[in-house]
Amino acid sequence: MDMTRRIYKVHRIDGDYAYLLQEDKINGVELDEAEEKCVARALLPAEIAEGSRLSYECMQYEIID
Repeated sequence: MDMTRRIYKVHRIDGDYAYLLQEDKINGVELDEAEEKCVARALLPAEIAEGSRLSYECMQYEIID
């Protein structure tokens, strides 16, 4: 199991799901071509909004900045 810390940006929210983009993979890539990660909002902090930055480590998401 990979326990590396990753940084995501909330790209969009659609109902009970949030679509995240991994920051190190979107630098220099068109947003239309970037791969989104779909995550149930129940697994994310309640305060998230589009544009929020999240840290993912040890199977937990936390808002950063």
